[in-house]
Amino acid sequence: MAASIEDVAREAGVSIATVSRALRGLPDVAETTRARVLEAAAELNYVASPFAARLASGRTSTVGVVVPFVNRWFFAQVIDTIESTLREGAYDLVLYNLGDEAGRARFFEEMPLRKRVDAIVIASLVLSEAEFAALDDLGLPVGLLGVDRPGYVSTRIDDAAGAQVAVEHLLSLGHTRIGLIGGDTSDPMRFTPPHHRQRGYRAALEGSGITPEPALEVLGYFTVGGGTTAAETLLALPERPTAIFAESDEMAYGAIRAIRTAGLQVPGDVAVIGFDDHVHSELMDLSTIRQPVAEQARDLTLRLLSELGRGDDEQGDPVVIMPTSLVVRGSTDPSRSVY
Repeated sequence: MAASIEDVAREAGVSIATVSRALRGLPDVAETTRARVLEAAAELNYVASPFAARLASGRTSTVGVVVPFVNRWFFAQVIDTIESTLREGAYDLVLYNLGDEAGRARFFEEMPLRKRVDAIVIASLVLSEAEFAALDDLGLPVGLLGVDRPGYVSTRIDDAAGAQVAVEHLLSLGHTRIGLIGGDTSDPMRFTPPHHRQRGYRAALEGSGITPEPALEVLGYFTVGGGTTAAETLLALPERPTAIFAESDEMAYGAIRAIRTAGLQVPGDVAVIGFDDHVHSELMDLSTIRQPVAEQARDLTLRLLSELGRGDDEQGDPVVIMPTSLVVRGSTDPSRSVY
């Protein structure tokens, strides 16, 4: 049978509280007593319970991760990376999926992570002042993924700049009538990419002297099916676009399907570019804007752990902006096609 802390205390001739303080390295234990406790623990092969240690330290060794959706590729990558990074640091993850507006309101009203976590990651959500106040009231380190705010650790890309590069690529190929398939900027979940990527799309057009047309901006809701429906709407216009920028690769896949179903060719009739460099984008021969999803999640997690004393002592800049890059494939440039 495994030795208990009571056994160690009896062997060392001290109290259980003294054993706990000695094994945790607290300063209020005489060195001779600490040595006697360590020797007794070694002789008995005593292994401290991590749960008891957590209770004694007042920490949970758990980080809460809050996401608007769990059923999208981006968030699956984020959650997987954060979990593996936390595991390396002997931390656990507790996941909160907001799901919809009601779930979001309930979360920030009830704060179910109170006293359950040591730190919090908020992924790709634009928070209201009331929501920030609720987080501040917890008194815990908070990391923001995809957005930044003074006083918070954050890691993100420049979504607007990435979108602008995508549309400028289409403009450089001679396209002037460019459709946008995007997310809902009025969505009460306030998911960040639709706002920033729409801004980059419009900036690129305006920079070339082209006035954005509302009819060319169609919602695809960040799904393949939504991309298909949106592309069908664009193709039905009296003057269809010759190119489409989709704010995610999944929507771009749907757009390519709709274009081919209509008997048109990609990119000969309609060029398509996406955003993310999803795991299947190379297989789809899709031009895209590559963003380092896993790297962002890992960077933010490590810096949060650093605040908790489990990482590098160097805190670094509160905001880290990671680069995106243009990946040109056959969906915009036939000379790059693998088919």
